[in-house]
Amino acid sequence: MAKTEEISGVQKAAILLISLGPEKSANVFKHLKEDEIEQLTLEIANTRSVSPAMKDAVLDEFYEVCLAQQYIAEGGIAYAKELLEKSLGAERAKDVIGKLTASLQVRPFEFVRKTDANQLLNFIQDEHPQTIALILSYLPSAQSAAIISALTPDKQTDVAKRIAQMDRTAPDVIKEVEKVLEQKLASLVNQDYTIVGGVDSIVEILNTVDRGTEKHIMESLEIEDPELADEIRKKMFVFEDILSLDDRSVQRVLREVDNNELAVALKGSTEEVQNLIFSNLSSRLATMIKEDMDFMGPVRMKDVEEAQQKIVNIIRKLEDSAEIIISRGGGDEIVV
Repeated sequence: MAKTEEISGVQKAAILLISLGPEKSANVFKHLKEDEIEQLTLEIANTRSVSPAMKDAVLDEFYEVCLAQQYIAEGGIAYAKELLEKSLGAERAKDVIGKLTASLQVRPFEFVRKTDANQLLNFIQDEHPQTIALILSYLPSAQSAAIISALTPDKQTDVAKRIAQMDRTAPDVIKEVEKVLEQKLASLVNQDYTIVGGVDSIVEILNTVDRGTEKHIMESLEIEDPELADEIRKKMFVFEDILSLDDRSVQRVLREVDNNELAVALKGSTEEVQNLIFSNLSSRLATMIKEDMDFMGPVRMKDVEEAQQKIVNIIRKLEDSAEIIISRGGGDEIVV
């Protein structure tokens, strides 16, 4: 039996992706950073052959790690160790848990994730905005959205800004904040250096809150920190999110879009997006744009992204003027 200890983590990941096949690997790549994709692509390209024994060993290890992660999420490390010992044996269970402890820790404030948002709000609404930002960064976006929506307008903006600008948080800081909540909720949770918050975190939250809260926070941020507001706005509705619009809204958007820009934008989009767009155009116009896409040949990704961003800007403009509605959480249900 091949030993996976003989190869690096990147090599294991490459072998795993090769084993999964191109379709499943492509879905994995969607969740990776650019440098990770480049590193893995290079490793896959340099992997000439993989023995059946090594392939099986990597797949077995991957399965065991996934199993351990599931058990840890369900009941913590001790619970995971107990179940793994029953299925894999004591020695193998210890080995799997050992590999995970360096990189996988139970998330701080895990106990808070099961607490009702209104109840949690009572505990934290009078805390310092930085403390609130730290806690919300660890919670699911829907739970954070419910809490941030209930804060005072001034505190909403302050907390949103602090989440967006948050980077690394030291264990002693997390421990101190958890200690306060422990006294109130009588719970305990592990902690570690963890990257939390950031622009992506506040974008998730703002995409979930009601439109009024989102608009207030963004307008305030545009005054306080225009560059940050612009960075957040660019990520709040990406081109692929056009799939969330109904046909009437799509048709309204397309009336504002230049046909040449549309052809370039669709050049780098998914088949699902293309089908949605073409189904909302006349057959003659759809055929013309398809021909334009064929004739233009290869297009720089930069040009595609610029064209898509122009369409996104149109969508945001039409939403602001209430000509279309983007479905989101926080009470934006549509009444007919």
